[in-house]
Amino acid sequence: MAQVGYSQKVMEHFMDPKNVGIIENPDGYGKVGNPVCGDLMEMFISVKDDIISDIKFRTFGCGSAIATSSMVTEMAKGMNIDEAMKITRNDVANELDGLPPKKMHCSNLAADALKEAIKDYKKKITG
Repeated sequence: MAQVGYSQKVMEHFMDPKNVGIIENPDGYGKVGNPVCGDLMEMFISVKDDIISDIKFRTFGCGSAIATSSMVTEMAKGMNIDEAMKITRNDVANELDGLPPKKMHCSNLAADALKEAIKDYKKKITG
């Protein structure tokens, strides 16, 4: 896999992803997909005092999609929702020690799924 250009961190999060699964009755839920590559990501968050207390994901996609989803959950857990909303595709790629250019869209999807879950949460608390 190294010849594809994946870092050791990408391989670790792909082979042993963190926070996989669903949260029953989440405070926020986000779902995004890319019809071109077929990747689909779901993000579930629990929030307590504006802090992401728990976060889980389900991803259907390539190794990069799984690794970026895993990394986003690790980055966002314990973070204030407004700070988590600022996580960018580059932040995710940097935390994974880089992604091949043709896989950068995967990190965008993971960050977008998190943002959608936070937007859903905010919509629920504001009515």
